[in-house]
Amino acid sequence: MADRLREAISPYLRSHADNPVDWWPWGPDAFAEAARRDVPVLVSIGYATCHWCHVMARESFSDPQLAGYLDDHLVAIKVDREEHPDVDAAFLAAASAFTPNLGWPLTVFLTPAGRTFFAGTYFPPEPVRGVPSFRQVLEAIVEAWTERRAEVESTGAAVAEALAAMPEVPDAVLPSDDELAAAVAELADFEDRDHGGFGADAKFPNAPVLRFLAGRALRGDAAAARLGDRLYTATLALRDPVEGGFFRYAVRRDWTEPHYERMLSDNAQLLDLATAHGDAAGAEAVAGFLLGVLRLPGGAFASAQDSESLVDGARSEGGYYALDAAGRATQPPPALDAKVLAGLNGMAVGALADAGVRFARADWIAAAARAADAVCAVHLVPTPDGPRLRRASRDGRVSDAVATLEDYGGLAGGLLRLALATGDAARAALARSLVDVCATAEGIATPSGGDPVLAARGIAVDADRTEGATPSGAALLADAAARLAELVDGGGYRELAERALAPSLAPARERPIAYGATLATAARLAASPVELVVVLPAVDAAGGVAEVARTWAHPDRTVALVTGPQAEALAAAGFSLFAERRALHDLATAYLCEGFVCRLPTTDAAVLASSRG
Repeated sequence: MADRLREAISPYLRSHADNPVDWWPWGPDAFAEAARRDVPVLVSIGYATCHWCHVMARESFSDPQLAGYLDDHLVAIKVDREEHPDVDAAFLAAASAFTPNLGWPLTVFLTPAGRTFFAGTYFPPEPVRGVPSFRQVLEAIVEAWTERRAEVESTGAAVAEALAAMPEVPDAVLPSDDELAAAVAELADFEDRDHGGFGADAKFPNAPVLRFLAGRALRGDAAAARLGDRLYTATLALRDPVEGGFFRYAVRRDWTEPHYERMLSDNAQLLDLATAHGDAAGAEAVAGFLLGVLRLPGGAFASAQDSESLVDGARSEGGYYALDAAGRATQPPPALDAKVLAGLNGMAVGALADAGVRFARADWIAAAARAADAVCAVHLVPTPDGPRLRRASRDGRVSDAVATLEDYGGLAGGLLRLALATGDAARAALARSLVDVCATAEGIATPSGGDPVLAARGIAVDADRTEGATPSGAALLADAAARLAELVDGGGYRELAERALAPSLAPARERPIAYGATLATAARLAASPVELVVVLPAVDAAGGVAEVARTWAHPDRTVALVTGPQAEALAAAGFSLFAERRALHDLATAYLCEGFVCRLPTTDAAVLASSRG
């Protein structure tokens, strides 16, 4: 048996290297082997901190007899969904034709040409309550392939045809204020008034929706403020009281029994929410987790921390997290998924930068800058046609996975927010160029295209735009473009943001709970932008106007604290908001603007405070 996963970038793939299954990594070679042998393909998709992925690995993929049957009759491919999100999105869409219960592990069966003809999620080792065992599923797949090939091919062709029939992209029509208020009202209808949060089963933070509500609250929507406060308070049940990070979700309606993995994507967004709610203690807790647990030696952030660990030598799901600080000190911590993802690191960089400004934590801003530098050193590839990104790395080794809109949008947005916190024109210019290379006449696309293996097999590669847990790549790119539109007068970035959002606006009106990030950026674009620039007479200037400006800091608002030379450099780099901004009388000077139309500058903290809206 070949040992193809041993040196993989993905810790998830490497965790399967000792399985008796003859796994292949994602790539054209596996499909070529399936065609040579004339056998179907199993694509098994998961991620390192997925509990049921670990369970299925122990129950089925570690069983030599089952592995032998699988290897004899199929070609098996193992995919890390975080490393290859386009692959995951494509097969989630295909799997929806066979099951409404989508999730991970995702188990998909294809023809050698890449046509999906059956899919499911977790399959147990023995039949349970009407769910067949994994062995039974494999036997049925093999029987269908050998005895009913025409039916299999027909099913695969029908699924491919349905996925390829993509609807036309409508014109970008931003929602009106009434429509945004209606979205808030619909979200309130989903609220669990007894226990908080959304729905009557497992409870997820749904950070993109909370971010939308925080932005509406910032602009005076009292209903959004009340709902957002209640939902944010409910999510605090998921925060680890010892190390500060938020767990992935709660199994029960009353927010008890957390699912204990802790994700960078969740915690970056929840740090933003702590900033939006002015929750200094909450920000301290989450930033402490990011810097104390997820930060890797080079300064970038790991993707996640596992839910399972060994406690007193025995495998435990969540047992480590039941211990206090003293108890944890005696046990090995749960493993990190030390894979570095460009886009998610960008989200963390931006969250730390904004929190650092809001709560006067220069150390958080410095940590954000170190992470940004670490990611750019490995993931950024300058070319004559503009920068290109690498999606994933581990210990400086780069994956062959193509970068996605999540990477370009997430890193661009994070660099812009860091640039406003540090006055760094070079970072702002890099962020702008990352957005520019994704702009097309029709909308947005990554400069390197989608996954080449999917494209070669005609598999639909349009990424999922829904946002249950994290913003879609399109929403992140739109957010970065919207931020640029508040810094560059007449640069076309507002129009780019609208084009990026266009395919999601109609479904967002219909299902706001699944499009929180889309609605957040749409609401930002629909409102009159407020920009606050404070020019400091010295880098370490504090007090007065600068301190008032910190209270304005919010993930949905442009606030910059810069020195005079930094403002000049930003203006010279094309960021017109900073043109002619200087410290008057050698005092910190505030320039409060609305859509680049600015009030008279002031050095009076009381005047600035009275202007807050």
